[in-house]
Amino acid sequence: MIKAIAFDLWETLITNSHEATRAHGPLRLDRMARILATTPQSIEEAYRYVWDRCQELYWSADKDVPCRTQIEHFVEALQIKLDEATMQALEDAYANVLVDVLPSIVPGADEILSQLSDRGYKLGLISNTGRTPGYALRTILDRLNLARFFDAMVFSNEHGECKPRRSIFDALRRSLDVEFNEMIFIGDNVYADVYGAQRCGMLAVHFAPPERGTAVAPDVDHGMTIEPHATVCSLPEILSLDVLRPLITAPGRRA
Repeated sequence: MIKAIAFDLWETLITNSHEATRAHGPLRLDRMARILATTPQSIEEAYRYVWDRCQELYWSADKDVPCRTQIEHFVEALQIKLDEATMQALEDAYANVLVDVLPSIVPGADEILSQLSDRGYKLGLISNTGRTPGYALRTILDRLNLARFFDAMVFSNEHGECKPRRSIFDALRRSLDVEFNEMIFIGDNVYADVYGAQRCGMLAVHFAPPERGTAVAPDVDHGMTIEPHATVCSLPEILSLDVLRPLITAPGRRA
């Protein structure tokens, strides 16, 4: 019996438009430059270095680190030393840009979360985080009125490992107090979401909408043939899938 439905976040429930993405980088650079009393141009190379360095050291191995570590790499590239107050100010400027320039809700996301919640399912979320850490994403989800639907959320920068690592799925499973064979996972990335869920024994649904925003994870040369249990092109389709027919006889609204 299915007891829990879990979701990926970026490009499954929320998305960044090209316009929003073009605004995020300059705004982040401008805020960080103001803290350092310099120009955005003078720190842009160090800013871009952070992404490449994290990819080299962590993300390519499906590991992750606290947001502060990204700021430490930024300062390392600038070859300067800063006090704790300045480091914290830089982290706040770096982490919270999307709180002020919010992502958009993927069409149908709020409706499907509401329907599944009303039917009594435990709802979970797992997100690989990038530049926007878990604490900022919680605020974003709250402002988008989506956080209220979730019983548990796990973010890679807090957990220390990324999808498709088994440990991050297991962290969510334990928080929801269910078994893997009682869960369904839905996400847009075949490797991170579908393969990650299936290797744990979960049903995995690939979300493949006709259009996606800019928050798409880079392709991974994994050399595997990955077949989802089902594929949907819109989130409302979830309720009509044969593999998810148990949803029709859900256990009723939670107290």
